[in-house]
Amino acid sequence: MPGRQTGQPRREAGESGVLTLAAAPIGRAEDASVRLATELAEATLIAAEDTRRVRWLAASLNVELKARVVSYYDAVETRRTPGLLEDLKAGQDILLITDAGTPAISDPGYRLVAAAAAAGLRVTALPGPSAVTTALAVSGLPTDRFCFEGFPPRGKGQRASRFAELAAEARTQVYFEAGRRVAVTLAELAASHGGDRRAVVCRELTKIHEEIVRGTLAELAAWAAAAGGGSGAVRGEITLVVAGTDRRSRRLARAAGDTPGDADRPGFPGRDGPRDARDGRGGRAAPAPPAG
Repeated sequence: MPGRQTGQPRREAGESGVLTLAAAPIGRAEDASVRLATELAEATLIAAEDTRRVRWLAASLNVELKARVVSYYDAVETRRTPGLLEDLKAGQDILLITDAGTPAISDPGYRLVAAAAAAGLRVTALPGPSAVTTALAVSGLPTDRFCFEGFPPRGKGQRASRFAELAAEARTQVYFEAGRRVAVTLAELAASHGGDRRAVVCRELTKIHEEIVRGTLAELAAWAAAAGGGSGAVRGEITLVVAGTDRRSRRLARAAGDTPGDADRPGFPGRDGPRDARDGRGGRAAPAPPAG
């Protein structure tokens, strides 16, 4: 059946459909897997962040789409989820694909996955590219422990609070940011984390004009500010990777009373319960699981 992994048994009549999260190339169409091309060709219902983008991808892979393609982007995600959930319950397989990368990772998909899981329906993945892990891998910063923060909040107060909280974070941090705001974000990170903190700007990953710029936050803030003839606008898709604090820095900060111990940190287990690992698509709050 379309949307099922090779080797999976065919479903019996009346069995629910399968939701497959399909990771799309973050740059070049030729990075798509053979399985993605096969799934696109065999799908009967595709929920796409951008219907034009998925048709372009299919054409680039010499795939003729036979599926009904429906849009599933931020503004319609809440409204479309109940109908797609009913399709799954009725036995319809759904291939969910976003413009680039893995669905639900700062992209539409979370609500439908949560609804399907709550209904006891099968959710699987067609794994592939992600700007998060790609940027982390090429950054040269520690990869053994990291946290993904999506897009920073838009509000100045929220941003300041978030960056202050993360300044003492030991794990490497990964952010998404719009090119027009990256200079400001780097300057704010330099102020909160320290201008000498190591960081990497990954621009247009895997694309023809890929650029990876390494330096301190202060150096990168100055580089971004000079971009676009001094406009501070950096073109392309941007992923930021920022080093965590080292042990010595954390020890000195604790000795100076500048940072709270773990037990005093908001969201630390035992005080406020485990902190939500995902804050939604970038700066927006994580959506509550759908009611149905």
